Parts: sequence; C-alpha cells; structure tokens
Amino acid sequence: MHVFMPYLLPNRADNEALMNETFDLTAINNYIAKKNASEDDFKYTFFHVICAAIAKTIALRPAMNRFIAGHRIYERYAISMAFVVKKQLVDDSEEALAVIELDDDGESPIEQVHSKVKKIVRHVRRNNGTNTTASAMNTLAKLPRWLMRIIMKLLHWLDYHGWVPKALSADDPYYCSVFLSNLGSIKMHASYHHLVNWGTNSFFVVIDEKHMHPYFDSDGTFELREAIDIGFTIDERIADGLYFANSIKILRRLIANPELLELPLKAPLPD
Repeated sequence: MHVFMPYLLPNRADNEALMNETFDLTAINNYIAKKNASEDDFKYTFFHVICAAIAKTIALRPAMNRFIAGHRIYERYAISMAFVVKKQLVDDSEEALAVIELDDDGESPIEQVHSKVKKIVRHVRRNNGTNTTASAMNTLAKLPRWLMRIIMKLLHWLDYHGWVPKALSADDPYYCSVFLSNLGSIKMHASYHHLVNWGTNSFFVVIDEKHMHPYFDSDGTFELREAIDIGFTIDERIADGLYFANSIKILRRLIANPELLELPLKAPLPD
C-alpha cells in the first residue's frame, strides 16, 4: 500500500493527517528553571524543549523522517528543523528562514537545539537576516510573470527528480524533517497548518499560546496548570496511524520527563 499510495494520491497536500495534543507544561517549567539557574547568556525556553523532544522522537521513530518525492518513498539520514526568526515583533521587521540540523555525536538534543538556535537568533538580530533561499526569492520576485511561470515549472520538474540545487534547498524550510511555527510567541491560537507540494517536508508543527488548563482527579476535583496545545500535520503516506500514535506517546513521555532530553539523540529511552 505504501508503494501504491504515491501514485493514487500523488500530492502531499492531499494526504494530510492532523493530530492535536494538549501538553502539561509543569515539568518543562521546572526543568527550564533548573537549566536557567546557571545560564545567563541565552536562556532556555519551552520552545527549545519542544524542539528537542520532537527531534528525539524522530530519531527514535525513523519513519517520521520519511518523505515522498517522484512517486518514491525516501528516508533522511539527518534530522533537520526549520522555523522563522524575526528581528523584532513588529509588522515591518525583517525575518529569516532558520534551519538547524541535529547530529548524532553524543551531545544531547536539548544542548544541540539550544546552542544552534542561539547562534541563528543572534546572527539574524545582528545582521539583515537573509540567506541563500531568501535572496533567490527576492531575485525571482522581480522577474516578469511569464518568465516567473517558466522558471517555477522548471524548479518543480527539478524538485520531482530530486535535482534542486543544494544552494537553494539547504536553507529552504520545506526541505526539512519538520517545520515548526511558534504562533504562541505572537499571541495567536491555531492548531493546523497545511503541508505543501514543494520540497520534501512531511511534518508541520504548530505551537499555540500557553494557557491554564484543568486537570481532573478521579474524585472530580481538578487543578489548573499551565498547558499548551500543539497541532501536528503529517503526510499520512509515510507511515500508518498506529505508528503516528505510538510516536506521539513517546513525545508525550519526553515532554512529561524533559530530563530524558539529556540523553544522546539516538539513545533509547529507559524502560
């Protein structure tokens, strides 16, 4: 069936599976407080923890790192994560497409995410925030429409065959394992973002704004705790529903026990 599906339903955007989860932030908040007790240079945030937890989930569940291109199923060697960085939270502020790649070099995913995000954020805020992909888009945007259509048809043909130049795809978030949108940072509420038929991205994550959520005990009493809603949009052709569900269970465990993110990226979780 996995071989047949790309021919029956060839477009990624037509094969979206949507999952929504509410996560208790109590453990993350405590973990961040401990990490920041000795960190004055660049504070750890819940975004770093969520990114690291998703990266480790993908490392332990390799089918989540698959993509379909040219009617074939592929699996990436590396885990790459993309997000948008703005210099300032104002309408006309410049923004950059940020991509980080995690290595299986023994360093924990939380430390990798923290150091790589710090490097990118500082670069964007000190410079103009552009990269190769953004520069290419700025150049193409100046072309007449008829020429733009011809070039885009050529690019889609190259994309189908996996021949898009590395200079264009390296910084393109739609060529990453997972594309994250932290809408909570701009006080927005959303649980869904569509996939696109360009590139190889099969996994989009939308992070909502923090809120107080009731957690009930068996006797009907409840406690309000800080929580966050996260939406996951996945190309359903890369695996089956049970695989997705079991992957989310691992992500739930990592967010409830963020100390596990101190383990190396591909180290199995303890029983």
